[in-house]
Amino acid sequence: MKNKLLKKIAGIFGYRLIEKRAFKNNRVLSRYSSLTIKKILQSIFEENKVKELIQIGANDGLSFDELNFFIKKYKTKSLLVEPIKENFNLLKDNYKNLDFITFENSAVSVNDEISYLYKVDSRYIQKYGAHISAIPSFNKKHLINHGVKNQHIVYEKVNSITILDLINKHQINNLDLLFIDTEGYDGNIVNDFLSTVNTRSIIIFEYIHIDNNVYESLINKLLKKKYLFFSVGENMICYPKEIKIKINLKDY
Repeated sequence: MKNKLLKKIAGIFGYRLIEKRAFKNNRVLSRYSSLTIKKILQSIFEENKVKELIQIGANDGLSFDELNFFIKKYKTKSLLVEPIKENFNLLKDNYKNLDFITFENSAVSVNDEISYLYKVDSRYIQKYGAHISAIPSFNKKHLINHGVKNQHIVYEKVNSITILDLINKHQINNLDLLFIDTEGYDGNIVNDFLSTVNTRSIIIFEYIHIDNNVYESLINKLLKKKYLFFSVGENMICYPKEIKIKINLKDY
């Protein structure tokens, strides 16, 4: 009995060790890979495949933002969505005087189920890395997993809107790219988009924090909807099979 228990414990810790190593190795690979999210975006913008986009979880429009450069360079009609008020104000400031940009200060959620998000208390945010302002989440544990102390976490009430209502509200008629980074809720949004919106768009989202059951359901739905997909770093790039994407791996 004791041996079985010890093996079980060893198995648990061994699994966690492998999982942790795999995550770290993936980060290293992403850093030096020839295929990056920047090159993916460069290719689809150069091919003129993105004339209208929605970015959900736009943060301040600069920090860890892959789209800012391309939106401004190609003057792409864009709807930028950010629920946290402080980040939203910075977002508007970083895109000021651009008439092809629209903003929405809301959290996109299924059935408007998100009414607040967890974030780091502004009094303690300097204790953490620059990435910390970009990780507000519906899941408090997500912040703790990023090293945030429980007593440094507060929540902010936010407006909520479904992806379908968002599209209808802003009269998005030709959505070419849906770009999502919502710290774990991405899968729920993509699932809802595929279920309620008829537009067949390129979809890019962060997949590493998604609940396994949600992720499996999402993969099945993508296959059913005849999407092709692959991962690059922490992101998945999904596109309808009728859209051809040519990726140039040269350095820019």
